[in-house]
Amino acid sequence: MDLIDRKILTALQQDAAISHADLAAKVGTSSASCWRRIKALEDQGVLARTVRLVDPGKVGRNVNVLCNVRMRSHARPSREAFEAFVEGCPEIVECFSMSGEWDYLLRIVVADVADYDRFLMRTLLSHASVAGASSHFALSMTKYTTALPV
Repeated sequence: MDLIDRKILTALQQDAAISHADLAAKVGTSSASCWRRIKALEDQGVLARTVRLVDPGKVGRNVNVLCNVRMRSHARPSREAFEAFVEGCPEIVECFSMSGEWDYLLRIVVADVADYDRFLMRTLLSHASVAGASSHFALSMTKYTTALPV
């Protein structure tokens, strides 16, 4: 990966809808070369799917909850069942397997505290693999980015 590829990655993380011509001008290469580089980055798995970011407030998802989860068992079937469960919960937007006292850290987006209470009590804590959870409500978001430094 050279400097032009890195410039392409940086630009696409800022605006994935940019035309190849505008992107080529921005990174200092031809449109055809830019297209070939993007295709190569896709083929290598560096560039994944293209998405549009949704403003959470505009769709009524104003509350971010960071939830630590402790598992009943660390056996592979238990972990696999929990991770499959997480994949099926649209409220859970991020899930990290953790070291330390807690097994997983989830970022959950909900409409309000009552919505989270319902999710926690009826969905998360009712899963057979979950022994317990600790919730932390974000008061505000200081920084949010999907862009990686390249």
